Amino acid sequence: MGRNIRKRRSPLAVKVTAASAALALGGGGLIWANFYASAHESNNDAWGGNRTKATAAQVATISCPDVGQKLTNVPDKARTDVAGELSNLDRQITEAYQRLATTRDAQTRDASFVQNSILQPLKERRQNILDRIKLEITRVGGTAPGDLDTLANCTGTPADQTNAGGQQGGQQQGGGQQQGGGQDNGGQQQGGGQQQGGGQENGGQQGGGQQGGNIGGQAGNGPVAADFVDITKAQPNVQAKPRKARNASRGTFTTRCGVNTNKNHNTDNVIVAPGVKNGAHHLHDYVGNQKIDAFASNDTFLQGGSSCQNKSDLSSYYWPVVRVQDGSQDFDQNNDGGGKEGNVGKILTPVQAQIKYVGSPTGKVVAMPQFLRIITGDAKTTTNGLANANAHWSCTGFENKVQLTEQYPICPQGSKVVRSFAFQSCWDGQNTDSANHRTHVAFADANGACQNGFKAIPQLTMRLVYDIAPPTIENGQVKNAYAVDGFPEQLHKPSTDHDDFISITTGGLANKIANCVNRGQNCS
Repeated sequence: MGRNIRKRRSPLAVKVTAASAALALGGGGLIWANFYASAHESNNDAWGGNRTKATAAQVATISCPDVGQKLTNVPDKARTDVAGELSNLDRQITEAYQRLATTRDAQTRDASFVQNSILQPLKERRQNILDRIKLEITRVGGTAPGDLDTLANCTGTPADQTNAGGQQGGQQQGGGQQQGGGQDNGGQQQGGGQQQGGGQENGGQQGGGQQGGNIGGQAGNGPVAADFVDITKAQPNVQAKPRKARNASRGTFTTRCGVNTNKNHNTDNVIVAPGVKNGAHHLHDYVGNQKIDAFASNDTFLQGGSSCQNKSDLSSYYWPVVRVQDGSQDFDQNNDGGGKEGNVGKILTPVQAQIKYVGSPTGKVVAMPQFLRIITGDAKTTTNGLANANAHWSCTGFENKVQLTEQYPICPQGSKVVRSFAFQSCWDGQNTDSANHRTHVAFADANGACQNGFKAIPQLTMRLVYDIAPPTIENGQVKNAYAVDGFPEQLHKPSTDHDDFISITTGGLANKIANCVNRGQNCS
């Protein structure tokens, strides 16, 4: 797959007092209060007087191999148990990150603290789970990857590398976008005009930052100034769409499912963590099917009811919420997946959510199979790198010029923030899911064609619009930032944005969508 080379950011050191950080957190964010302790030279007696300042090499977050992405051949009979064990790995990382964030004082006194007290115990716990995964796979006659044990070890990411766009393959733009040659606004090189710096001020109080690196954020785990760019200063990067062939499927099908004004939220993810409460470790908006949680199944999907105007569309469309970090808190400030895991601030409801299926520029499409599951993007790009990133951030009036993956846009007055998704549009013709939730679907190539025997399906596209007061950057600090929810150790990077979909239809709707697209009609 082709990828675009991007520029590596240079972090800017920033100072912040632990006392002001604690003030900024409030409510459920207090678990993170010690995040800033001893992250810089301080004269605050409440934190032990004058301390030795941390260097740029201080560990800012934890990077663990994404085991789930390595498991591409798990027998069906073992998938539920393996998915449960993968969720245990995610929970271990979250707990280890919380320990990292609340022991900064001990870390400055003992250079081996992180390795001995956090990373080594984490490795041992991960190894136990990897052993159980191997057992579950071999128990049903499968073969576990021979190198699975090498995935036990996690590393600490220094603060001066947290803006590098991922520690693995971070020099290259995400292959997910580049593959999507047929996508709207997909696969483009990132715009310039980057704002450097770190830290954050929220509600009048400084909210974070680390010597030699940029953590920031109301809960101490991002975002930072370098995660934002004035879109009027970003370089245009949207390329022309592939030329349509004579037999292209030129139609569209729009389904109107609302913007989640009824506040249908949960922190589960039934695709990657079925049967696991809080399997996502962050909050989702749900539209479409109204009964999707960790315990929903193919047997219950059809009983869910729908927020869509077309009641034959019982599909589930869900995405991480966006919050504004202005010092406020929301209903989940003391909950798992919310404030307890670094997802803080006021939850924003989109003012518009457009869900549209589009055709293939190279030919006709086949109907989506019932219960097809697709995840687009990667919630773990901070540690995985950008290979599967598929985030697109822009502003109204700029969408045909600039699409950002690694930065949030600061929109001019009168313009709104837009996050958009173009899902994988090629299907293997057999499976509704795969062990790593990726290999059964793929992006089209640069010409919009499906490869390797995959079949073109209607491409799901989504466009979410938010009315957000523009953040401001002053002296390397961002005020009133907004950010997408995520795993706490992922530091709320823009590239972690992702979207989830389960195709559930009745009354022949899947065929109607495909026929509409193939005939070149615009239906709803």
